[in-house]
Amino acid sequence: MTPASSFFDLIRGRRSVRDFLPTPIPEALLQSVLADANQSPSWSNTQPYRIAVASGAVRDRLATELTERFDLGMRAQRQGWRGKLQLLTRQRHVLPDGDFETNFAYPEDLQPQRRATGHGLYELLGIGRKDHAAREAQMRRNFEFFGAPTAIFFFVHSGLREFSVLDAGIYLQSLMLSAHAHGLGTCAQGALATWAGPVREAFDVPADYKLIAGLSIGYASEHAINHYNPGRAKAADFLLAHR
Repeated sequence: MTPASSFFDLIRGRRSVRDFLPTPIPEALLQSVLADANQSPSWSNTQPYRIAVASGAVRDRLATELTERFDLGMRAQRQGWRGKLQLLTRQRHVLPDGDFETNFAYPEDLQPQRRATGHGLYELLGIGRKDHAAREAQMRRNFEFFGAPTAIFFFVHSGLREFSVLDAGIYLQSLMLSAHAHGLGTCAQGALATWAGPVREAFDVPADYKLIAGLSIGYASEHAINHYNPGRAKAADFLLAHR
């Protein structure tokens, strides 16, 4: 097998895993994946990111704290103005405290891809459009790390502005491809940046670094959701036309 064909299989075989086995990742294997990711290029080789790896008791504590905040937030939303008032007066810790806003309106030109992906995912899971309870339960799985034994949180240096986010994305792609090559599954999750407080309490995060995303990593189960592929546009679809 040539290097090109190996890369072809690697990059096209990766999927976002949303159901993991509880099997712990051997420490040597995890460190090997992180070492691969460290080879990623960055702006002037500044490597303007830091990662927080949560396994074992730390992982479990974060999953508990994040799901509790999610549950309280959803309950308040169902109760209307009374629930929102309670959040503001008695449960302010439940309000999102992330460094970046994760709940916002998508640009209209990007909505078709987003809706098609979500529709296909929920259709695979047998979740109807009006089944709000099932949709909420599936969203909650984000904060349980989809059952993964390890979660990784990514922080970017605010001093390099948006370019640190670009570099973190490159690092994240390298990590996910290395994990796939080593037989591990991953799921990159913007939702895990909704609450930064619990993560900062668990790790010594430098003041200049902001939480941008999280990643669940572990061994994929046999659940059909792990084979879901929403497809991609053709390369030509991204090319800008000449004036």
